[in-house]
Amino acid sequence: MILRLSTAMLHSFSLSTTTPKLLSHFTPSFFLSTSALSPRIRIWLNQSYSRRTRAFSSAVVTASSPKNTGTDTFFAEDTVSWQSLGLSDRISQALSNAGFDRPSLVQAACMPSILSGKDVVIAAETGSGKTYGYLVPLIDKLYGARHDADNDLEKATVSSRTFSIVLCPNVLLCEQVVRMANDLSGDDGRPILRVAAVCGRQGWPVNEPDVIVSTPVALLNSIDPKKHHRSDFIRAVKYVVFDEADMLLSGGFENHVIRLIHMLRFDEKLLSRVNKAGSENPVEPSSDSVSHFDFEGEEDMQNESISEAEEMSEGDVDAQDLMEETQTSTVKRKDWMRVRKNYERSKQYIFVAATLPVNGKKTAGAVLKKMFPDANWVSGSYLHQHNPRLKEKWIEVTTDNQVDALIEAVKQFGSKALDHGAGVSRTMVFGNTVEAVEAVANILQRAGIECYRYHTGLSLAERAESLDDFRAKGGIFVCTDAAARGVDIPNVSHVIQADFATSAIDFLHRVGRTARAGQFGVVTSLYNESNRDLVNAIRAAGKLGQPVEAAFSRKRSFRNKLKKRGSNKAGHISTAELMV
Repeated sequence: MILRLSTAMLHSFSLSTTTPKLLSHFTPSFFLSTSALSPRIRIWLNQSYSRRTRAFSSAVVTASSPKNTGTDTFFAEDTVSWQSLGLSDRISQALSNAGFDRPSLVQAACMPSILSGKDVVIAAETGSGKTYGYLVPLIDKLYGARHDADNDLEKATVSSRTFSIVLCPNVLLCEQVVRMANDLSGDDGRPILRVAAVCGRQGWPVNEPDVIVSTPVALLNSIDPKKHHRSDFIRAVKYVVFDEADMLLSGGFENHVIRLIHMLRFDEKLLSRVNKAGSENPVEPSSDSVSHFDFEGEEDMQNESISEAEEMSEGDVDAQDLMEETQTSTVKRKDWMRVRKNYERSKQYIFVAATLPVNGKKTAGAVLKKMFPDANWVSGSYLHQHNPRLKEKWIEVTTDNQVDALIEAVKQFGSKALDHGAGVSRTMVFGNTVEAVEAVANILQRAGIECYRYHTGLSLAERAESLDDFRAKGGIFVCTDAAARGVDIPNVSHVIQADFATSAIDFLHRVGRTARAGQFGVVTSLYNESNRDLVNAIRAAGKLGQPVEAAFSRKRSFRNKLKKRGSNKAGHISTAELMV
C-alpha cells in the first residue's frame, strides 16, 4: 500500500513545545473546497443506488420489526422472545444466564431461517448481533440432535454424530467465536456444547467437539487426505458457517474456500446418489468413499477463480470419476448428470458479512446469488448505511495541522468517552499501514498519551495481549485494519481515522467498531486532498440516507484509484525517504 504524504508527515514529526517542523519538501497545498457537495455526486449516487436494488433470492428478510416504533434501532420489539423465534427452553435460559434478555432485530430475522434448515445469507451492519444470530440456532439444533441420540441407543452411534464448522479469516476471530459459544452455559455453569478452535498452534482436538471453529487453510490441513480425519469428518458435517464471507470469498482465501465448498457438496451429491440408487432401504456409503474426492483434478480446482467456481457449482467433479471410484455402479452416467444438478441436500450453508458488495459478477454477493440461488437473505436495516446512533466528525487537515488535529481529537474525546458510567474510556485510532500505526503511536506517546499497538508486525501473542488489555483496562488502541473486522471490543466510544480508509468497505468496518449493540459512538475522520473523492461519496450517501455501496465502484475500486493517485502525487518517493 502506498505510504501517503500524511503518513510520511507522521513519521517525520518530532514532538516539541514549539510548532512542529516538517520536511521542507512536504509543503504542497492540500486544501479541499469548502463548498457543498456537488449536484453531480447526488445524481450519481441516486442512479447507482437505483441500479443496486435487485432481488437476490426467492426469500429476502429485512431486519426490522413491522411494529417497531423506530426509536430502537437495535433490539426487536418487546413481544419478541427467544422462545417465540423457535429456540428451546434450554438455550433460551442459557441466553438469559449470559445476560441476553432480548434478541436484536437481526437475530430475530435470521434465527427462524437458520432453524428451518435452509441456506442463509446474513448481510447486516457491524455490531448488530450476527455472531450469536448464527451460533445460537446451530447450538440449539446440535444439542437437540445429540439429546435425541442419547435417548435412542439405536441411533447413538459414531456415524450419527453431527458437527458444525465455522470458518473465520484469522485466528483471533476463531478464538473470539469459541469464547462467545462457551459463554452459553446451562444452570450447572458448563457450556451447552463442546466448541474448539482448530487454528494457529491448536491442532485437532482429542475429544471431538460439536462445533469446530477454524481458518480455511487450517481446516484443509487438518483434513488432508493422508490423515484419518477427512472422510468421517466431512460426512458428519451438517452445518457450515462462513463468517466475514465477503473476505473469505476473495483474495487469498478464495481458492481454499471454494475448494472446501466443493468437497462438502461432493459429499452431499455422493450421499444423494446412493439414496436414489433404487434401494428401498438405502445405506450410506462407506465414509472412505469421500476420500475418492482426491482425484487428479483436485489440484487444479484449488487454483480456480471465482468465475470458474460459479460454473463448477453445478458439477464440480467428473461423472466418469465417480462411476469408476464408487461401489454403486448401477447408476448410469446420464442419471448421475441429473443428480449433480438436482441432488438431495444434507448440509446447511450460512454466510455472514457486514459488507457484501453485489455489483459485478465476481463480487461476493453475486457469487453467493449464483452458487446458492435458493438461500434466504437477511439484510440489516443499516447495511452499508449511516448508523443513526453514530455521530461523525469530519476534519480536513494539511501537513501543517494533521498532528495537532490528531492529538486534539484523542484528548478531547478520550476524557468524555466513558463506558456508560463504568469509568473506562476506549478509543481506537486507525492507520493504513504498520509504519503509520507505529508513527501515530510514537506521536501520542511523545505527547504523554499512552497507547496500545496492534498490527501484523507484532506476534500473535503480542496482539492478543494488547487486545486483552484494551478490553479490560480501556485506553487508546492504535491499529491497522487488522482490528477492523469482526473483533468484538465492548463499549468503544470513539473511533479516529488518523489515516482515512482507502476504500468504502474499510471505512464501514472501521466506524463499525463503535455504536455497537444499541449503544452510541463518535467517529472522527481526518482527511486530505488525496481522499476527496471517497470522502465526498461517503458523506453524500449519508446526507441522502442511502447506502455507501455507490462508492464500491463497479469496475475499479476506490482503493485502486487512490493507490494510483497517491503514487503519482508522491512522485514515487520511497518509504525510506519518507521516514527521513
